[in-house]
Amino acid sequence: MTQTELSRFQAVLNARIIELEQLIRDRDGIRIERSAEQLEEIQQASERALAVCNLDRHFSHLRDVRAALRRTQEGGFGICQKCDDDIAPKRLVAVPWAQFCIRCQEAVDRSSEEIQAPGGDLFGRAA
Repeated sequence: MTQTELSRFQAVLNARIIELEQLIRDRDGIRIERSAEQLEEIQQASERALAVCNLDRHFSHLRDVRAALRRTQEGGFGICQKCDDDIAPKRLVAVPWAQFCIRCQEAVDRSSEEIQAPGGDLFGRAA
């Protein structure tokens, strides 16, 4: 990767960091307000839960983007963190904070899905 390409990725990552930091600062959605209407309180609780999930997702994404920026400075940018192969340039253009090549990302996604939804009926096997 040329220094010009690396500088371009650094600019994209820095812009994304600024954008995510602004999103994280907006925490109005998690403010607790009391209401006389029970239905309104339930709706507010649901909206608060969604805002907390979004905030968590933004923090996680910010962590990934900062790690990618660090890799640009340390020389590991564009190299898969699992197999040490180069990450495809098209993938980096689409997802500059990518940690893994497509093959390894698919393996990570599959293992994550297996952990979240283990195969088979666990209760059925216990009986």
